[in-house]
Amino acid sequence: MSDATKLATAAAAPDPRTGLRAVAALRKLLEQLEAAQVASARAQGWSWQDVADVLGVSRQAVHKKHSARRGLLAGRGRED
Repeated sequence: MSDATKLATAAAAPDPRTGLRAVAALRKLLEQLEAAQVASARAQGWSWQDVADVLGVSRQAVHKKHSARRGLLAGRGRED
């Protein structure tokens, strides 16, 4: 069983302490996965609008959240 599957199972635990800890860990994992995928998309030439459309958020929201991450804007010279 993967760690993510174990966390998802623990998130449904009847003990709130166990469930909430699992939710926090899942949130951290989700943020890491999103950052990695956004970085990959940007490296492949996706615009902020392209990324935003897939994530279901505004271009401004995704740009604000991810543009400061190391390497995403290196050498791009544009906001698109």
